[in-house]
Amino acid sequence: MLDDAADFDQRRMIRAALRDLLKKKRDKREQERGARQQDLRQPGLGKGAKTGSAVSTGRASMNQQPSTNKPTGQSSPSASAPFNRTGGSKTSPAAAPVQTCPAAAAVPNAKNVKQMLLDWCRAKTEPYEGVKIQNFSSSWKDGIAFCALVHRFFPDAFEYSILNPNKPRENFQLAFDTAERLAGCPPLLDPDDLVRMKEPDWKCVYTYIQEFYRCLVEKGLVKTKKKP
Repeated sequence: MLDDAADFDQRRMIRAALRDLLKKKRDKREQERGARQQDLRQPGLGKGAKTGSAVSTGRASMNQQPSTNKPTGQSSPSASAPFNRTGGSKTSPAAAPVQTCPAAAAVPNAKNVKQMLLDWCRAKTEPYEGVKIQNFSSSWKDGIAFCALVHRFFPDAFEYSILNPNKPRENFQLAFDTAERLAGCPPLLDPDDLVRMKEPDWKCVYTYIQEFYRCLVEKGLVKTKKKP
């Protein structure tokens, strides 16, 4: 249950730390890429110096020098590039971040938080007729689930039994107005936008439920696990 989970401020700090870590790794890869490109240009510069010294020896040697150095100058970078990509020591640091990407480790945590919030909504609305929460999209499209969740914490605010699932706009408006008035939850969703959609955007619903949960915690209506 989400009642036992850490607060949302801690989760936002974790997400910010992960974004900073990803930025540092991207910057590191850019520095390593620039270093490799500079290393690849060094052989060409050396051969250019040799060509310049050959020009001073005479026109005949100048004509011969480019013809002999040019193939080697072209083959040297192309030959060293596959080596660097496969077994060169210079590309080893660049390969390491790909294998140990921190974002992959963060995804399960985000999924766990989402699932815990969904389980919390399901548990709170289970006694209500006409509500069967399975996701953050289609399960909320008629507005009844929003009303049930708000009514669970504010049962005297309105009469749940008279709600009509065929009037989704009225249901959305009732739930959002009640949540704003009694819980201080800002109306992040627009009833008119929701009724125009075939199904609500799950990210919008998820964000609103997160905010509603946070407001309930601030009012002491939901208890969270405190860190020791």
